[in-house]
Amino acid sequence: MQRLLLLTLLSGASLGLAPAVWAQRTDSTRTAAPAKPQLNTAPPGAQPAPAPRPAAQPAPEPQPAPAVEPGVPASRAPYDPARPSGMELPQRPGTTAAEPPLRRYFLYSNFGLGFSSIYGFSQFSASLAPAIGYRVSKRFALGPGISYAYNSFSARGAESLRTNSLGIKGFAQFMVFNQFFLHGEYEVTRAEVLFQDPNTGVLFPQRLTVRTPLAGAGYRQQIGDRVAADIVVLYNFNDGLYDIYGQPVIRFSFLYDLK
Repeated sequence: MQRLLLLTLLSGASLGLAPAVWAQRTDSTRTAAPAKPQLNTAPPGAQPAPAPRPAAQPAPEPQPAPAVEPGVPASRAPYDPARPSGMELPQRPGTTAAEPPLRRYFLYSNFGLGFSSIYGFSQFSASLAPAIGYRVSKRFALGPGISYAYNSFSARGAESLRTNSLGIKGFAQFMVFNQFFLHGEYEVTRAEVLFQDPNTGVLFPQRLTVRTPLAGAGYRQQIGDRVAADIVVLYNFNDGLYDIYGQPVIRFSFLYDLK
């Protein structure tokens, strides 16, 4: 009887504790409520440091100008001789310079001196011969002209004689190397030449047609764009009694290019 009563009391106690235990399990499984936002009550802090700027890049070093060949224009445009000085284009390597146009016509005037002496008989001559030249090519030129010659003859124990001669001529030149050239002329002159009286041996002038071939070499010195000066030494192939120039013939000539 006592044992039955004890079992009844334990059963009642367990039933009374069951709701509390169940409630405790249910609360433990509930989701916690979200926390309220909190105001920032802390004192203001320092501003964040700005992002560092990228380091400045050094300026590129100037490159040296390319080597330039003399006389080579940067432009491939044709050469313009009318371009004023100082307006030339910058130079560019690897291009070829256009040659200036060939000036075909030119004035060619010379002043000549000659002297010869043989067996006590001497001859001095001076000549002036203007001409118009034409350039067939860059090296070869020719042209016609006129000539005037003055001669003075003297001999031992005799009075000196003077003559004047006027003629026409043709000349040709060929440039050989740099400013050195070959020069040739052929003149036909109505000249005063000396004759000798076979009976008395006296010399006297008389007019006669004289043909004079001349050949030699010269050197040209360029003075300006259109002006040059020549010195020419010529051999006189008419080295006889009827000679109007003497031996050798030295001429100083001036050249002027026409447009």
